[in-house]
Amino acid sequence: MRTAILEDDSNQSQVLARWLGEAGHDCHAFDSGKALIRNLGRETYDLLLLDWNVPDMNGTEVLAWVRNSLRSTVPVIFVTAQHSENAIVEALSSGADDYLVKPVRRRELVARALAVYRRAHAEAASEAVFEFPPYRFELKARRVEVHGRAVDLTEKEYDLAVFLFRERGRVLSRGHILERIWGRNAAVVTRTIDTHISRLRTKLDLSAQNGLRLSSVYSYGYRLEKIDG
Repeated sequence: MRTAILEDDSNQSQVLARWLGEAGHDCHAFDSGKALIRNLGRETYDLLLLDWNVPDMNGTEVLAWVRNSLRSTVPVIFVTAQHSENAIVEALSSGADDYLVKPVRRRELVARALAVYRRAHAEAASEAVFEFPPYRFELKARRVEVHGRAVDLTEKEYDLAVFLFRERGRVLSRGHILERIWGRNAAVVTRTIDTHISRLRTKLDLSAQNGLRLSSVYSYGYRLEKIDG
């Protein structure tokens, strides 16, 4: 998962990032609500961890902005010292997916984060094959067919195709694509992403004829979307 952490205590933020990082996830930390919101205007994430009491905008205000302003729904977990029943009810009623009271435990945090992510991607979690006619992906064999004919993709092209189809309809930032396909520390330039996108358009014929559009979102990223009719 690509995770954004809103936490103004740097020590706590580092601990959460380390725990999730050691479990194989990429984390980005923010120490104020406005800083996170500015970033969400140009980046996408698989999960948000929000503290309640942070500078300039509290966690519930950030959550309200997320639910009202983002192009797609992203899972949100509160990680906070606010432990009253009213606070928990307010957060969950406002659209949070889970709520953890500090001090949090490492294994529980990682497990809850994965559980929330899996709920958001419940259909994909158990699939060995998924289809979006005329496209068919066999995940174990790492094989894709278009109109029943196998298409030869490189390893990264295949991973990128699966990611785009899984997240179809969602705008994905270049940074998100980069981390998911190449890893956070990969020495890859933006042009590499654009080149792979261009190849997929051609190889998979991502066109209106097949009911899809793979479009660039200016200064942001890409979106694969279904075309009706």
